[in-house]
Order: sequence, then C-alpha cells, then structure tokens
Amino acid sequence: MCLENVSPGVSGGIAESPPGKVEQFPDEALCQLDYQKTGPGSLVRAEEGLDFPTYDGKDRVFDLNEKNYKQALKKYDVLCLLFHEPVGSDKVSQKQFQMTEMVLELAAQVLEMKGFGFGFVDSKKDAKLAKKLGLDEEGSLYIFKGERMIEFDGELAADVLVEFLLDLLEDPVEIINSKLELQAFDRIEDEIKLIGYFKGEDSEHYKAFEEAAEHFQPSIKFFATFDKGVAKKLALKLNEVDFYEPFMDEPVHVPDKPYTEEELVEFVKEHKRATLRKLRPEDMFETWEDDLDGIHIVAFAEEDDPDGFEFLEILKQVAKENTNNPDLSIVWIDPDDFPLLITYWEKIFKIDLFKPQIGVVNVTDALDRNNTHLQGDSTYKYKLNMKTDICTYISYSSKCLLDGRLKT
Repeated sequence: MCLENVSPGVSGGIAESPPGKVEQFPDEALCQLDYQKTGPGSLVRAEEGLDFPTYDGKDRVFDLNEKNYKQALKKYDVLCLLFHEPVGSDKVSQKQFQMTEMVLELAAQVLEMKGFGFGFVDSKKDAKLAKKLGLDEEGSLYIFKGERMIEFDGELAADVLVEFLLDLLEDPVEIINSKLELQAFDRIEDEIKLIGYFKGEDSEHYKAFEEAAEHFQPSIKFFATFDKGVAKKLALKLNEVDFYEPFMDEPVHVPDKPYTEEELVEFVKEHKRATLRKLRPEDMFETWEDDLDGIHIVAFAEEDDPDGFEFLEILKQVAKENTNNPDLSIVWIDPDDFPLLITYWEKIFKIDLFKPQIGVVNVTDALDRNNTHLQGDSTYKYKLNMKTDICTYISYSSKCLLDGRLKT
C-alpha cells in the first residue's frame, strides 16, 4: 500500500500535490516516512488504506466437472468447492444463488494471489464427481489442501470465509518462547487450545504433535514451547501436552506421554465438546450440530454490556463447577456477533435480546446452511438474574433432559 504525499501549506493548511503529479512512497508493507523530507507536522493521506474490496467484474469461480477437476487440484494450492443442489428456475432461487456466488467471487478476488481457487459442484449434474471427491452435504463448502479435505462449518460471508482460509496458510503449531507470548496465550479464553513442551522442532514427539494439529487446523489452536522457563511456568514436563477447555483456568493433562499422532487426535475428538462454548461465525454449524440428544442450553449475553458481562461471568463460574459433567453443554451466543439474526431470534423465542437470556432449545435440524436461521419447534424458557437461579435452572434442565421430562 502506498500513501500519497501531502505537504503543509504556508498558513498551516494542507496543500495537495498538483493533479497528475502524485508523489508516492516506495511500495513496501509499511511505508516509512522520511522526517527530513516531509518535515515536522507533515500529513499523509491514507484513504486507500481503508479501501474495502468490491467485485471487479472478473469471473474467477468456475464449474468443476469430470474433465477439469484434476487440473484444478494441481493448479491451486487450496481449492474451495461449494457443493450445491441444482438451482431452481424461480426468481428467488436464482437470486439466492447469485448472492452466494458473489460471496465466493469476492473471496476468490481477495485471495487470488495466495493460490486459492473456487468452484461449484452441482449435486445432480456432477453426482459422480461429488462421490469421488467425498462431497455429501448440499450447501457445504469443502476445502482441499494437499491430502486434507476440510469442511467449512461457518457463516458463508466473504469476511468470515477469507479469515478462515488465511488461517489455513499459517503454521499448524505456534511456538511460544517468551513471557509476552505466554501472556498472549493466557488471554485466549473462549477457544480450545493445546500446548506441549518439546526439545525442539526435530523432536519426533514434536512432529507427532504437529501432525495432530493439522487435523484440526484452523479451528483448534495448538501451541508448543522449547523453552524450559516457559514450560516451568506452565508446569509442563518434557514431551507433555496440556488441553485447555474454553473458559477453564486449569488444563487437563493428556495422559500417557509421549504420544503418537493418533493418540492426540483421539484425545482431542473425545474432549472437544466443552461445558461452555461460544457460538462463533467461523464454526457456528459445527458447534450447533454438536448437541446433546437434539438439545442445547443456550445463553444470550452481550459481553460488552455490563449486565451481559456479569451474566457471562456467572455462566463461566457455573461451567467451571460442572466441568466434569459430560451431560452438560451450554452454548453462549453474543448477539453482537450475529446482527442479522437478532430480530429473528427475538421473534421466534419471544425474548428481548437487550437483556441476558437463558433457556433450552430443540436444535434438531435447527440451522439451515442456506439461510443461517434457527428452524423448527423451538421453545425458549427464561427468567434468570441471580447466580442461584442460573445454577438451579441449569441443574434442573440437565436432569430433565436426561430422563426426557423436559419438553421443548
């Protein structure tokens, strides 16, 4: 990004460069200002720094078929395929598909220089190809990177998708070797995270850890340290791995070190349903579909709101006290993360999302990937302010869900 040079005028105003004679700084990641040339008080125009991309009209998303799929897999470092049902001839279906297409076109445009490709696979016309590639859920976006196939379980919005895909380009394991990096690690609260202590990058145990991380990238964060001081602060022994559940202060030690790749993968799969989880745009469908017998205890609370913050802190405490209960799973939704769903949720649940709310929702087939809405006969029961009320409600709901007494 280059910034236009603007010099101060005689009277202290701003005199722009003459038309057609725009002086630019070198095209570097960060343009350095030369103090001697610009002088004190000089201003630099930076409008272009916030120039959000818009579709440039170039078609980049293509139809994948039996003839071109091998070439596409070779051409792109990462290939993203939307597996969709045949597009109807009615106006609504056509418009919906065009909106989806524009999301992918914008993502393809932004990521073009990063080696990403985007395509469509029609579930009827390309049924044989879909079966060959392992595509089985209409409306899903499948990502092929090397030998891995990753299903994107998030909101199909350009910004959410691009962020998810860029995370795929990062190393599967982040190394922590300083106090500041450790502080950053400690601040990650609402996500699953694992950290291990190893001799170095050449260690066979670290390589097994790294290979396990690739199975969950970018949804679950893996960290490692080779520093004895950092390991001591984390109470980690050599070749040991700790698993942190969201919102929990104390980790779970992965037993029986050292571990194979398969053992680590199995452990994460077994423990990844947390007592309290935050619904996030990048993996909302995975979280929502990971229910207990079609039921979720759902809490709505705005983290930036004083009442919502207090409510959330109580939820965290309740989750910590019940972390060993495998039959308890609470999903926290911050309405600010899903502004397009606020009025819809208020309508179907008959609640006011300006206040913290908690209740039980029947989520069987509850989220439609095509419209990101809660569906079905969902009943939301709520009336909670004090911690004792919340604890009583959650305890009662869990017991009722187990014996089938709670009707949603």
